[in-house]
Amino acid sequence: MATSVKRILGLVLILAVFWIINSGHFEALFLDLGLLSIIIVALFTLRMMSVDGEYEQPLLLSLRLPIYLVWLAKEIVKANIDVIRRIWQRTPDISPTVFEVRASQKTDACKVLYANSITMTPGTITLDIRDDVFEVHALTRGMADDLKQGEMDRRVRRLED
Repeated sequence: MATSVKRILGLVLILAVFWIINSGHFEALFLDLGLLSIIIVALFTLRMMSVDGEYEQPLLLSLRLPIYLVWLAKEIVKANIDVIRRIWQRTPDISPTVFEVRASQKTDACKVLYANSITMTPGTITLDIRDDVFEVHALTRGMADDLKQGEMDRRVRRLED
């Protein structure tokens, strides 16, 4: 029980800071509305915890997230350049393939982040998710091999630690 109280208080603190930063207003009405919104979210979170007994810490609380996002942005740029280069060739060098890749993440939020990261990277798209197996389409076999090496999977999994 003490752990859930700490998590809820942490959530309330983060939501309060987020509200103040985005609002920028310090009049009583705005502060009251912010407080009301935070209380409602906290109550919904408590209710969800009582239903399934789980609470997944928001990814925003991970200090590793900015590092991952910088790495992902770099990968997106590299993949964009690769796809553009292939499209501009006189005879495009593509070999479309559909394959499966395993997701090693424990939480649903990180699995979704992994699947979306695959889709955001040009040349690959997540087609289906079944438990811990993602069905992925890649523009080339090389792109499929890069994804199968598991670097993106490992980086997303580190966010859970």
